[in-house]
Amino acid sequence: MSIDEYNGSAIVAMTGKDCVAIATDTRFGVQRTTITTDFERVHKMGPTLYVAMSGLVTDAYTVAARLKYRLNLYELRENRPVNPKVFVSMVSNLLYERRFGPYFSTPVVAGLDPTSGKPFIAGFDCIGDPTIGTDFVTDGTSGEQLMGMCEAFWRPDLNKDELFEAISQSLLNAQDRDSYAGWGAQVYIIEKDKVTKKILKARKD
Repeated sequence: MSIDEYNGSAIVAMTGKDCVAIATDTRFGVQRTTITTDFERVHKMGPTLYVAMSGLVTDAYTVAARLKYRLNLYELRENRPVNPKVFVSMVSNLLYERRFGPYFSTPVVAGLDPTSGKPFIAGFDCIGDPTIGTDFVTDGTSGEQLMGMCEAFWRPDLNKDELFEAISQSLLNAQDRDSYAGWGAQVYIIEKDKVTKKILKARKD
């Protein structure tokens, strides 16, 4: 087993029309042993900018804390909220610095541009190579199952309600096929003027 699969996870980000969504499962486990079922994988980095972490949980929380530190320094120096594209460079630099002894965590970024309001999503490998998505990005031990489900549910210019339904159905169906993920889901719908968090119930077996 890969160390990236040790704790299990299911993460997906998806774009809509003037909105973006990011969703994760809520299971924290050690291999097939479930420890808790209300685990938070999504971290707020700005008013309309969020990052979710898959992989080894200890490394995921380390990366999230260091990103928040660098983000605070950036905002103090620039006196403005960070642009998602700039944040992607920040994440990439942090991960690449440790390329010879990498963090066993791969982030997924979702947010809206503070000026244009356009949705933005990106995924990374463990040494910081970014993949900018225009439709959806998946990660975690359920990544392959999520890819297939998202291809079935996503279409261009989804409104916020359609986006919620598409990302929720994709996540719930994909994590049902992964014994390392599941036990519920958290969905964040990010719009320019508000962020809505919804908790979904899922199978508990």
